[in-house]
Parts: sequence; structure tokens; C-alpha cells
Amino acid sequence: MNARRTSGSGPAGIFASPLDISPMEAKSAEALPTEPGRWQFEPKWDGFRCLAFKQGESVRLMGKSGKPLDRYFPEVVETLLRASFGRFVVDGELVIELNGRLAFNALQARLHPAASRIRRLSIETPARLILFDMLIGPDGANVGSFSLEKRRRALEEFGQQTSIAGKLIVTPCTRDLAVATSWLKDFDHDGRDGVIAKKLDAPYLSGERAMLKIKRLRTADCVVGGFRYQSRAGEVGSLLLGLYNPEGLLDHVGFTSTIANDERSALTRKLRALRAPPGFTGAAPGGPSRWSTERSGEWEPLRPELVVEVRYDHVTGGRFRHGTKLLRWRPDKPARQCTMEQIAAQPRVP
Repeated sequence: MNARRTSGSGPAGIFASPLDISPMEAKSAEALPTEPGRWQFEPKWDGFRCLAFKQGESVRLMGKSGKPLDRYFPEVVETLLRASFGRFVVDGELVIELNGRLAFNALQARLHPAASRIRRLSIETPARLILFDMLIGPDGANVGSFSLEKRRRALEEFGQQTSIAGKLIVTPCTRDLAVATSWLKDFDHDGRDGVIAKKLDAPYLSGERAMLKIKRLRTADCVVGGFRYQSRAGEVGSLLLGLYNPEGLLDHVGFTSTIANDERSALTRKLRALRAPPGFTGAAPGGPSRWSTERSGEWEPLRPELVVEVRYDHVTGGRFRHGTKLLRWRPDKPARQCTMEQIAAQPRVP
């Protein structure tokens, strides 16, 4: 994207507005809210949150952290430049589809210093922007001060006139609790990893956790292929989790550190009695990172005999993206039944 299209020091320089530009955020909830007539439900997409600003020939994309994203997604900038309106501020999610499924690791691959690589990836794996809210309308109105009901009408009208198939789309929504419940249960259907609930009568509250996010409970039975000690302690700090790949090798897929303090001593003794290399016969845990201590980076291999059930939220590149929650031990589960098939299916998109 050339300098003419990115004039200004940031979104505020492009779009003069008294509205705070921080995105409205969500807080976690265990279940969907049930008060009738008060909530709108939307799919929770697995991508990069993005505020998009346009004024004339200037387009900026801003991530949730406040950092610019337009450099990394030039194809989305071009899409917004082609939109029929010359000015607006919208809220949405950047996503990339690979083989019919959303691919978060493809988004991460875009955050690269080489412009030539970014341009190549923008052609090979183009991103799309899924819109779910509006802050400033094409006429300059402060739409963010409106209720969600009015903002949604404005967004749908905007989408009807600017929608570009497969590149710029408006997210579906419902006020029907039964439909939202089906979305939550069937996350594999079209790229949802949960449901967002928004109050119909509320304005866009920038920077506030004014929405609810409800994630589907996803669990997997994993082999404990190794463990790490707590930093500067002689007790277990985290369990290293493995799943058998199609070749029958045990791949490291993540970790869990939700171990009760009163159980650490006994668990440490149990794990030490099972120590034996190699632990993982396929992909193995890496060494220390620049943030870990010397000891926390080391790991002890175990015989593949222990199985645990864990809860997780995302999978990227065959690994749990974040730490998992230990739910229970599974002495009844043979280790060989813990296969990659449990986490292989990634969300599809329409």
C-alpha cells in the first residue's frame, strides 16, 4: 500500500472523531444469557480482531492491541478501497480460509517483516474481513452512540451496498436462543469457535468488556509424555501432552499446568517413577525460550502410560494454541486410543 493511501499518523489522523477508537471487548461467560428480547447473538470467529478506517483514498486496519495491520493485509486494504462508500469505521474479524477451513496459523504467518513475502501470501492465501459492527457511518454519523438494534440496521444497509463476495461480508446474527444454542453446539459447521452475546439496547462501548463470549466446551484425552518442573522447585509444574499421529508416533501437542498445589508432591513422585526416554516419538517439546529459566525449559520424558482429559479452546498447526485445563485422569483409557483425530477437524467456513 502506497503512502498516499496511508497518510496520517494513525486512525485518528485519518478519521477525526471524538469516539474512542478502542474496540469493545467481551468477558467470558459459562452459558448463553436467557433474558428474552434483550440479546443479539453472533458467531465468534477465529481470527484477528480488526477496526477498519476509510476516508477517501486512505485506509487503515487496526488490531485489538492498537497496532496497525494494514501492512500485513494489503488485499483487504484494496477491498475496502473498492467499497462504494468513501468514509466509514467498522469493526470486524480478519480470517483466512485454507481447504475450506479457517486457518489461524495462516494469519500469524502474515506478521512478517518482508514485504515481498506478505504480498505473495496475500495472493496465495487471501484474507477476508467479516463485519459485525459499525462506529462511523458513510455520512459521518457517530453510529457507535446508537443502540445495537440501530447499528445492526446501519451495518446491514452498508453491507448490501458494499458487500464483495468472499472478501467483505456481514456476520449473521440471531435473537433466537435456540439458534444461538445450536451455533454453540455445532462449532465445526462454519468457522465458529463460540458465540458472542450483545445487549440490543446498548451503544458501542469502546474499550469496555460490554459483550459476553461463550465458548463451546472442547475436550481431548491426551497421553502424558513428559513433564517440566516448577521454576526453582523440585515439584512438577506442567504436564506435556501428546497424541498419536497417523504414523503411530506420539506428537507433543501442548501442556497443562492446572495442577492443585496439594497434589503436586504425590504427583511428582508418581511421575519420577515413570521417567524413561524418549517420551515423545514424533514431534518433541522444544528447549528453553528466552522467557523461561534454565530449569523450566528442561523436560523429563515419561513412559506413555498416563492419560488425562483436558479442556482446550483452539488448535493451530496440530497443537493447542494455549495452555489447557486439566479435567481428570483417565486410568480407564488406553494410551494408544489418544489420537490426533480428536482435534483434527478445524472449523469450516460457508
